[in-house]
Amino acid sequence: MVAFPLAAPAFEEKLNKGANLRSATDEGLSKVPEVTLVFWMIKIAATTLGETGGDAVSMSMNLGYLIGTAIFAAIFVGAVIAQITAKRFHPIIYWTTIIASTTVGTTLADFADRSLGIGYAGGTALLFTLLLGSLFIWYRSLGSVSVETISSPRSELFYWVTIMFSQTLGTALGDWTADTAGLGYLGGATVFSALLAFVVAAYLFTRISRTTLFWAAFILTRPLGAVVGDFLDKPVVAGGLALSRYSASAALVVFIAACILLIPHRAARAGT
Repeated sequence: MVAFPLAAPAFEEKLNKGANLRSATDEGLSKVPEVTLVFWMIKIAATTLGETGGDAVSMSMNLGYLIGTAIFAAIFVGAVIAQITAKRFHPIIYWTTIIASTTVGTTLADFADRSLGIGYAGGTALLFTLLLGSLFIWYRSLGSVSVETISSPRSELFYWVTIMFSQTLGTALGDWTADTAGLGYLGGATVFSALLAFVVAAYLFTRISRTTLFWAAFILTRPLGAVVGDFLDKPVVAGGLALSRYSASAALVVFIAACILLIPHRAARAGT
């Protein structure tokens, strides 16, 4: 009869140790996924979906770039709020936010380039400046732009603003390469694939900052997805395959969902 009260404190101590261990583990994790091959597979598919999905709403549905941008911007803001308020990393929330950033980036870049008349070159230069400015302010404010430090609301806000600029830049850069530079969709895809291969080689064989290489690859995957998306749904006479934007988008959604649900995802370790 006496043993039970005496055992209770020991049992409670074990529970507290377990809770503290889980808390320490959570604190040691970032709010973004670990960077693996699967991460890049989903990222490229998401950027391609951003192009086909953005074009489906603004062009196929005839809503125009401005209304399309307003729709996707609202989704993006809602997704960012959900991502920042989440207590830990959730793959579905994270990749939903990434997809939202690619779709709003597509319609926003098209609106600036075509409706406002800035042009591909002007839009690319403006967005590249905004992207560098975002990274600079982020670094000066928090001392690092590494994804391993994304564990606070402030760092997450910088992260998503930077991603927003990079996704919009990618659309403008992809269109400039394929159209203005005259390389076409396959030519543009070849150029950006080669640049990504160079980044991979630099990662494997040099000591260049891993953070620098990550952002270089992250930025380059967006124009790659843009030209691949255009290649899928643009008319044959324009160098595309003339596939339905709805069908292409649906196939990409299925692929991304399969990667998220069937392949384990882990949060990146937070830097110390």
